[in-house]
Amino acid sequence: MTNFSEIKQRIRGSISPVITPFNEDGSIDFESFEKLVNWHIESGSHGISVTGTSGEPSSLTIEERVQVMEKAIKVIDGRVPFVPGTGSTNHQEALYLTKKAEELGADAVLIIVPYYNRPSQHALFKHFKAIADEVPNLPIILYNIPGRTAVNLEIDTMVKLKDACPNIIGVKESNKDFEHINRVLLRCGRDFNVYSGIELLCYPLLAIGGAGHISATANIVPDKVAEVYSAWVEGDVKRSQDLHYGLMELNDVLFKDTNPAPVKAALGMMGKIKPVLRLPMDLPSQQLQNEIRNVLSQHVELPEIVSSK
Repeated sequence: MTNFSEIKQRIRGSISPVITPFNEDGSIDFESFEKLVNWHIESGSHGISVTGTSGEPSSLTIEERVQVMEKAIKVIDGRVPFVPGTGSTNHQEALYLTKKAEELGADAVLIIVPYYNRPSQHALFKHFKAIADEVPNLPIILYNIPGRTAVNLEIDTMVKLKDACPNIIGVKESNKDFEHINRVLLRCGRDFNVYSGIELLCYPLLAIGGAGHISATANIVPDKVAEVYSAWVEGDVKRSQDLHYGLMELNDVLFKDTNPAPVKAALGMMGKIKPVLRLPMDLPSQQLQNEIRNVLSQHVELPEIVSSK
C-alpha cells in the first residue's frame, strides 16, 4: 500500500513548471528542453512539472505530451520528484495521460479542472474520482485555476474528493482569493498539500502552512523562487520575505500577457530557448517585450545580443 504521508513530505518546495520550447518550424526543441530541466535542478528547484499551463498543453498533441513526459523523466533521473500535468478538457484524454504518467514512473500528477466545459461541482467530483480510482497508488494534486477554466473547484468538492480518494494529496491553487485558500487548509486539513500558483501568494501561503509553490517565474529565476521556500523552512524568514518583495516587479511583468508568452520572450532574451509559441498563442507586443527586457536585466545577466521576434 502506498505511503501517501511520506510522499506528501517529499513533494514540497518549488516545483518548477517547465515550459515546452519549440523550434522555428514549431516542432518541440528537445535539446533545449533537456538543458532547461537540468538548469532547474542545478538551480535548486525541489521538483519538476511539465505540460501544465506554462507548458502549453493545449497546443500539444496527446502523443507530444507523452513524449515530453518521457524526456523529462529520463533527464530528471530520480534527482527530484516529477509531477507532470495530465489534465485535459476531455475526460478520457486526462485518464490516458494520467495512466501513462504512472507507467513512466511519475511521483505524482497535476490534474487541472477541465477548461471550457464549465462542469458542475457534482460533475467535477465524478471526473476526478473516476481518474483517482483508476490509479489508486498514484498521488494526485488537483489544479484549481478559475481564471483559465471559468470554474472554481469549491472547497466542499475538495473535501469530498479528499475523503473519497486517499491518493488525492493536495491542490495547486491559482486562485487570487486568499480567504478561499485559508479555508482549503482549514477544511481539508493542514496535512493537505496546498501549493501556490499565484506568484504574489507563494510567500504568504508558506506562512499559513502551504507545501510550496508551482510558479511560472521559476522558469526565469529558478534559484530565487526555490530559495523563497528553502529560506522559510530554514527559519530565515527575513530572507524569504526579501526574496518575495524582490521578485514582485518581475512577477508583475511576466503576467502582463497570457502565460507563457512573456516567459518565453524572457527565456529568448536570456538565450535559453528560441522564443516561439504555437498559434493561437504568440509573443507579447514589442512594447511589452521591451518592458520585460528592462525588468529582466535587473535579475539576470543578459547576453549582449538578446533574442526577439
